[in-house]
Amino acid sequence: MSETLTADVLAVPGRDRARRPSAPPGRRMVSWYDPSVLAKTGMKALLSTTIGQQADRRLLDAVASPQPLFFDFSVDEAGRKRDELWLDYVSDMGDGWDSTYAVALAVTQPELTLRDPTGATHETRGGEVLVFGGDAVYPTASVDEYQVRTVRPYEAALHHRRAPPHLFAVPGNHDWYDGLVSFLRLFCQGRESNGWRTHQRRSYFALKLPQGWWLLGTDMQLESDVDAAQVEFFEGVAKKIGDGERVILCNAEPAWIHQQVKPHAGRAFLDNNLEFLQELVLGKKVSVFLAGDLHHYRRHENAEGRQKIVAGGGGAFLHPTHLPRVDSRPEGYELKQSFPPREVSRRITWRNLGFAWHNPWFGAFMGVVYLLLGWGLAADLNAISGPRSLAAVLEVALQNTGSMLMAVLVVLGLVGFADSRRGEWWKRVAGTLHGVSHLIAALLVAWAASSLSGTVLGGTDTLGRDVVSGLFLFAGGFLAGPTLMGVYLLISLNVFGCHPNEAFSSLSIPDWKNFLRLKVDREGRLWIFPVGIRRVPRAWKPGETVREPEWVADPKDTRATPPELIEPPIVVGRTKAPPTKVGKGSMEQSAAGPFVPEGATS
Repeated sequence: MSETLTADVLAVPGRDRARRPSAPPGRRMVSWYDPSVLAKTGMKALLSTTIGQQADRRLLDAVASPQPLFFDFSVDEAGRKRDELWLDYVSDMGDGWDSTYAVALAVTQPELTLRDPTGATHETRGGEVLVFGGDAVYPTASVDEYQVRTVRPYEAALHHRRAPPHLFAVPGNHDWYDGLVSFLRLFCQGRESNGWRTHQRRSYFALKLPQGWWLLGTDMQLESDVDAAQVEFFEGVAKKIGDGERVILCNAEPAWIHQQVKPHAGRAFLDNNLEFLQELVLGKKVSVFLAGDLHHYRRHENAEGRQKIVAGGGGAFLHPTHLPRVDSRPEGYELKQSFPPREVSRRITWRNLGFAWHNPWFGAFMGVVYLLLGWGLAADLNAISGPRSLAAVLEVALQNTGSMLMAVLVVLGLVGFADSRRGEWWKRVAGTLHGVSHLIAALLVAWAASSLSGTVLGGTDTLGRDVVSGLFLFAGGFLAGPTLMGVYLLISLNVFGCHPNEAFSSLSIPDWKNFLRLKVDREGRLWIFPVGIRRVPRAWKPGETVREPEWVADPKDTRATPPELIEPPIVVGRTKAPPTKVGKGSMEQSAAGPFVPEGATS
């Protein structure tokens, strides 16, 4: 994109602003407990997993989509050697407008001055290369969702401020929910937008950076694994990496954390091709592991200075950082920093006590469930004259076949919902207790509904009492059902370390966003600037000049906070690594020219 602005562009900024709506045409954060969202996402996840297991399209793309062995950013477009390079890494975006756009604004600024916790300031530049680390859209992938939730925010943020960066994207599980069709169409067909330029032809890639650094992006698909053709591709790349050179490895998921929080699945993970790629093909050449999937910032470091960083704060809802099982020292890597801090994360979990407020459509769903559970019971109680003791109410409930059948379905459903990371015994016990608590609540609500309907209408109009009882049941379920769900998630996470995703997706928190700004300097060091935004803006207004983004934060939103460094910059030096053995069956491949799809292919 040329930096020269035409007279037409310069002449009509005011007229363009007048045509804009009063607020950005973005979408709200995904309401994950909306029954329609749950049904749609669950169905797409089931279909994509089934199809992915039977027909892995990465094998077809390896044949049908030739791609350079690597894209060479160690030289510029004129073929001159680079001394340094700035890059940006953003993962897990494309949720609500406020959060995704706030990150996009910081990423696309030509220059960004950042203050670290010590008070020192650091001048940074917008990356010439932009890497999407996985899950570029929520809740499920489609051309329309990508356009509205991801492409549009980045186009509006860049808006003539500088040349569009070269974009490379790693697919996450949400990108795979349509079989990777939309992801490949958007990122792997050479399409350009006003927000970026694309070059990759497959869902994985290799970038050669200045001063002996490399960046590799893998595709783990839905099975958290890389396919054999991909391993062979990276074996060819590994042959081009010298013994003294270093690798930044980008995976969609942080294996070092998933192995801890899901210990029962850990052994199967260790036996797959990703472990083979990391340990046997690349070995200790990997100095930095980057991953998303978990929507927060966490950094682990070992005694050698190797880094394992989760930076999944590109716009998706917040994930907790206070899980006890990830605070150990996995393979000698010690937790150094997290954002938000653990104590803040623990406090945020208490917001689940307002579950009905955060998830009104789920409240309506639970109102219907309580109505089905208790309407028959309330009708039977309405037919009984005189006072009703709790023992009598329970006896009537046990004799109502419809209520008992519904009760069994509720308990079984909540046992299936329970988290299995502490083992099947915990899943069965926690799910059963959760289900029984709803049955008790429904019994009490039905008892109260029958009594209140009698008070309102008297004892003569049985049909009217049944209708009024149904309304009271729905209202009671709307309040009691979500509240019990919130209490269950609060206890599960803060006491037992379970349901981290469910306990925070329920809140749809747009704040505590983050991304990484990286720089390879002239001395061959890699600088990592972890950028955090404590509270994203909630109000926007049109930009005033053609050089500004289309939308800027409204100063009236005084609670919004500027981008700052989560911790002082992390500096990774160049130290010699031992030679790495390349697996059998590798193929000799040649390098490509300066980041263009034409040239030597694998």
